[in-house]
Amino acid sequence: MIEVSGRIASVEFPPIAEALGWVAGRKGNKDLLNLCQAVPSYPPAPALQTEIARLALLPGTGGYTDIFGIPELRQAFAVHLTTDYGAEVQASNVAITTGCNQAFAAAIMVLAEAGDNVVMPAPYYFNHQMWLKMLGIEIKPIPAFGDGQAWPSVTAAAAALDRKTKAIMLCSPNNPSGAIYPPEVLQGFYELAQNAGIALIVDETYKDFRPGHAAAHALLKQTAHEDTLIQLFSFSKIYALAGYRLGALVAGPRILHEAAKVLDTMTICPPHITQRGVLFAVGQLDQWKEEKRQVMAERLAALRSAFSDADLKYKLVSSGAYFAYAHHPFAGQASKDVAKRLAQEFGVLCLPGSMFGPGQEDYLRFAFANVEKEKMTQLTVRLKASQL
Repeated sequence: MIEVSGRIASVEFPPIAEALGWVAGRKGNKDLLNLCQAVPSYPPAPALQTEIARLALLPGTGGYTDIFGIPELRQAFAVHLTTDYGAEVQASNVAITTGCNQAFAAAIMVLAEAGDNVVMPAPYYFNHQMWLKMLGIEIKPIPAFGDGQAWPSVTAAAAALDRKTKAIMLCSPNNPSGAIYPPEVLQGFYELAQNAGIALIVDETYKDFRPGHAAAHALLKQTAHEDTLIQLFSFSKIYALAGYRLGALVAGPRILHEAAKVLDTMTICPPHITQRGVLFAVGQLDQWKEEKRQVMAERLAALRSAFSDADLKYKLVSSGAYFAYAHHPFAGQASKDVAKRLAQEFGVLCLPGSMFGPGQEDYLRFAFANVEKEKMTQLTVRLKASQL
């Protein structure tokens, strides 16, 4: 029998695929409330679909691009970030990637190697954990919630640092909790990383679903931020292009120089046709984006209302962007058993807290972007039925 890598074999099977297996061939008269995966229920904008169809007929879109993507998109995204953060961002600091997961993978491979560690708040995004484990890089977990707030403590992170720590990894708005870290909290983590001589990686996949239009932080205004800050982005959520696979890595020249080696080896370049489509989207779809941001805000409000029922024993811990993180009422039961029962008996597909790191057995993650606001009352009904 062929032997496989022990390190890869030790990594958990992809959680979304596992959860979908719980309802494969499912029977019953309840429509499934799929709160499993963070994906919007609506398609891309009609104008974008038309543009991608047009692009598919152009012979050039079947070819490679530069490793970091087409210059026009790098420049357009740099201008977008400059406007969004009120700080000057250069196209030379932008690498377009094949999804945000690849941006994370490349950043980590540049920063760390087997035996090193990364400080991360738990619960954390499982793909981050999976990649680190594949590389033999340890996670130093810190509590994701501290001092009665839905974000981690800089003090806890400082206590976790050691000589093998290469980065602090944050995600805001957070997956899985939905928490949106205040600018001053991100500033505190930035200063900690800068003083320690390590990287601060901030995954901002869901940045466009924050309430209001104020800048998420002022980190790009900091002197010499290129020596500390690495930002990860995705075009998948805001443009409903998850399957088209496009993200971005924004960092200083030293990081990007090394990342080019990783990105070239992985995919040579990001998908050409997707880059051209997103270039169109960045320039033309601001109003559509705002409409969809409002749709998600309404779904979030409906979900929070659903959890406010006085008879519901599932308690919301944190929510925002695409996610809600809730404490389930079945003390002592494995969160995976609770999630399986909800899926198979009550038609509510969510993910168990155990998929998001240590100490999470009492929790469930609900990714609500795929569920229309009118269906949130059904969530309350089904969760209450599961309590009986």
